[in-house]
Amino acid sequence: MTIGEGPSGRSRGGKVRVKTARKRSTSSTRWLERHLNDPYVAAARAAGYRSRSAFKLKELDTQFNLLAGIDRVVDLGAAPGGWCQVVLEHRPRARIVGIDLLPIEPIPGVVLFEKDILDDDSEAMIKAALGGLADLVMSDMAANTVGHKQTDHLRTMGLIEAGLDMATRLLRPGGDFVAKVLAGGGDSTLTSALKKAFATVKHVKPPASRKGSSEWYVVAQGFKGLALGSPAPSSLADEHAEPPPA
Repeated sequence: MTIGEGPSGRSRGGKVRVKTARKRSTSSTRWLERHLNDPYVAAARAAGYRSRSAFKLKELDTQFNLLAGIDRVVDLGAAPGGWCQVVLEHRPRARIVGIDLLPIEPIPGVVLFEKDILDDDSEAMIKAALGGLADLVMSDMAANTVGHKQTDHLRTMGLIEAGLDMATRLLRPGGDFVAKVLAGGGDSTLTSALKKAFATVKHVKPPASRKGSSEWYVVAQGFKGLALGSPAPSSLADEHAEPPPA
C-alpha cells in the first residue's frame, strides 16, 4: 500500500507502518502512522463522521446528557463539522449554527458561517440564524500554533476565553457550555469566569481524546444568565468529575 510519498505496510500485529519519505519528516511520519492506526479514525470513517472528534462529543453527551431536549445549538470552531453532525443525529429538528475561519462543506440542516468569531458582526449573525437564545454552546477551537509551547498555550486559552464571552451572550439561563481547554498554567482567569457564570463546572478527558494530548474539556452547566463582568451571585457550586488540569 502506498501512502503519500512513501510505501507503507502492515506488521504482523495488523498495524500500518509508514516509511519515512524523502520530503516527510520523522515526526510527520510518526503522526501519520498513529493516525492510520487510530481506532477512532476508522470508526469515524465507518460512521460517516467528518472527524474523530465526533466521538469526544458523543462521550461527553453520555456522561453529561448535553444533547437531550436541546433546540438551539452553536458550534464555535465548527470545521470540519463533526460536532454538528453528532448534534443533528441526536436532534434532527434542532436549529444548529456553526462558525469557523476555515471553510466547511455544507451540512443539510445546519447554518454555517466562514467567519472569525471575533468579528464585530459575528454575534449578531449567529443570533439571527438561531432565532432565539441557545441551549448549548460548544467550542472545539484551538489557535494556530507557532511552535513555542507557552505562546501556543496562551493563544489558545485566549481564544477559549473569547468563546466563553460569546457564550454568555448567546445562552439562555440554564444552558450549557462545553469547550476544549489545555492542561497547564494560564487558565485561572477562565476557570474563575466559568465558576461565576455557571452552576457547575467540571473538567474531563473523554476516552476519544488521545492520551498524549494536553487537551481536556470543560463542561459548564446551568448558566446563571450573567454576562462576563456582571456581579457574582452569593453562592457558587464548583464540582469536578476529574481534578482540573494543572
